[in-house]
Amino acid sequence: MTVNRYLSGNFAPVAEEVTAYDLPVTGRIPAHLNGRYLRIGPNPLGVEDPAAHIWTLGAGMVHGVRIRDGRAEWYRNRWVRSGTVADQLGEPRRGHPVDERLDISPNVQVAGLAGRTFALIEGGIRPYELTYDLDTVGPCDLGATPEGYSANAHSLFDPRTRELHSLAFLYGSDIVQHIVMDEAGKVVRTTDIPAPGNPYMHDFALTDHYVLVFDSPVVFSAAHLHTGVPFRWDGDRGARVGVLPREGGAVRWFEIAPCLVGHTLNAYEGVGGNGPEIVIDVVRHPEGFDIRNIGSSRPTLDRWTIDLRGGKVREERMDDRVQEFPRLNSRYTGRPYRYGYAAAVELYAPPAGPDDDRPDEGFSNALLKHDLHRGTTEAHEFGRDGAVGEGVFVAAESPTAEDDGYVMAYVFNPERGASDLVILSAQDFTGEPVARIHLPTRVPLGLHGNWVAGEER
Repeated sequence: MTVNRYLSGNFAPVAEEVTAYDLPVTGRIPAHLNGRYLRIGPNPLGVEDPAAHIWTLGAGMVHGVRIRDGRAEWYRNRWVRSGTVADQLGEPRRGHPVDERLDISPNVQVAGLAGRTFALIEGGIRPYELTYDLDTVGPCDLGATPEGYSANAHSLFDPRTRELHSLAFLYGSDIVQHIVMDEAGKVVRTTDIPAPGNPYMHDFALTDHYVLVFDSPVVFSAAHLHTGVPFRWDGDRGARVGVLPREGGAVRWFEIAPCLVGHTLNAYEGVGGNGPEIVIDVVRHPEGFDIRNIGSSRPTLDRWTIDLRGGKVREERMDDRVQEFPRLNSRYTGRPYRYGYAAAVELYAPPAGPDDDRPDEGFSNALLKHDLHRGTTEAHEFGRDGAVGEGVFVAAESPTAEDDGYVMAYVFNPERGASDLVILSAQDFTGEPVARIHLPTRVPLGLHGNWVAGEER
């Protein structure tokens, strides 16, 4: 019998919600760290047809660790209780309204803003608000506009302007919206962007003066709605990068080779030999992979340099190791920067499972540190069975350099049969972890998360 790899091994969902206090630690947690490390991903409650299951489907589950005064005070994992999830758990809906458009549990991103916690998805499905302890409050209006758009999974906070930006699409609409919110989450302006064919615009990037958007050959398909992945490759469609002024206006488009942008690392403005230019670093998925099986892709870190005067884009490969989930020191969002971080994850290394007979060499899970000035990459390897998720950069208490801080990620510990929250020194990236916080359960491979700092409760 064929085993669906997205329901087994490190992808398999966990069956229970767990709360644990005073977690054991190997090493020493930096004393100044005060906040929560949160991450979300699909954790299906029940699958009617395992053979047809797709990894990105399933109820969202948030995993969080509370850190303060050198201690890991608690770990919690909680399902995001949309109407469907509450029904499956046999629980009342607590009087909260259910999203009548698409009753889907957000499972892509979890973030904090203005003392509130939000679980996010995309396609016009509303964000959900969570309590500090990760229980579900209900659907909310973060980024909501009269046209039915709302904050997307990859909403991006600009630390200098204190604005939260979102690029939101709706299934079946030829318009995407650039939504700008203030630091309390109130919408202050929107810009409609024509997007004929309803391309999949999952992520975007910011610079001082521009918003960068990506039009790809992956387009909405109503005929595929029942599959859970309502997109298809359009072989007749090209790809392009759009440059939109941050204050609104018309988009200027630049053609690139056909591909799908998985996620952006960063972008910034500069001056090249031909005049003003924009540099964008992205994780690029090559044309033609199976949309329903994201693990069939081989994404790489690429750089696109847009010559604003000449109207051309120069494309170059920065690192050819298969990787995803790029992050940076967020203080450098939209600015020239040197360091980026990514994960070489099991998601893009099929096959997997007990019958996997590949040699250990070359199939290690790792966190990567890219020095984009030198063109070098360091890898902190966790081994074949050490499944690692997205790494989040957290600055030191009084940083003296861009990479003065830590990279935090959930990593499966095969010796314990459970996961650790691993804290690496970004300046001693291949050295022993600063700390390993031992969780009481496994954290399945998932999607995105954040360090939410400075909260007291």
